Amino acid sequence: MKLEVIGFGIENCMAAQRGGAHRVELCDNPLEGGTTPSYGLITTARKMLHIELYPMIRPRGGDFLYSEDEFEIMKADIALCKRSGCEGIVTGLLTNDGKVDKQRTRLLTDLAYPLGVTFHRAFDRSRDPWEAMEDIIDAGCERILTSGQKKNALEGSGLIKQLIEKADDRIVIMPGSGIRADNIGTIARLTGANEFHTSARCIQKSKMIHHAPIDGNEEITGVDEDEIKRMLQAYAGS
Repeated sequence: MKLEVIGFGIENCMAAQRGGAHRVELCDNPLEGGTTPSYGLITTARKMLHIELYPMIRPRGGDFLYSEDEFEIMKADIALCKRSGCEGIVTGLLTNDGKVDKQRTRLLTDLAYPLGVTFHRAFDRSRDPWEAMEDIIDAGCERILTSGQKKNALEGSGLIKQLIEKADDRIVIMPGSGIRADNIGTIARLTGANEFHTSARCIQKSKMIHHAPIDGNEEITGVDEDEIKRMLQAYAGS
């Protein structure tokens, strides 16, 4: 079993490692659903973590239909991840009719090699999950992150199970979205998955003593390392 945890900052990454996570998906901008982290965050996280590090390669929030200029940014960010010693990247591209952009995904996996490539939840926006899975396999990705095209992985467990069976060990199908200690065992039993993705999210209050009299949210998106430990225990007990 492997547990991947989203890190939206260096403190998140260290909490994930202390909690027992096997891999960190490194991102920026939690309110956008995750975008490419900065150079400083990638290189610092690589120095401080001894577990696998997979930075997000996503130049902006919104849809997964990228311009040529955005695609050039993605290629440059992948080159940085290779130079920094990351184990892999996380990315996803679609065409305007809801299919996997197979050609450009293949270009990115070739550029990333020998790093592993996870195709993220852009998969859940694809029009046909079966065609999408075959295209992602052909493009050279090692893993698909999915909620089974539903709001969360528990609701999508039926499709996730079918995808795992159809994949037949050609690619890892990793459930993600809404996975916590109280449902990871159930999702494991329903799907047969052995890799899982979680935010283990908690909201941390600002330690500021002074608060300016203007509107603004000073809360920080954190990672609950105790929740990670509970998830690992819950899986082991399932």
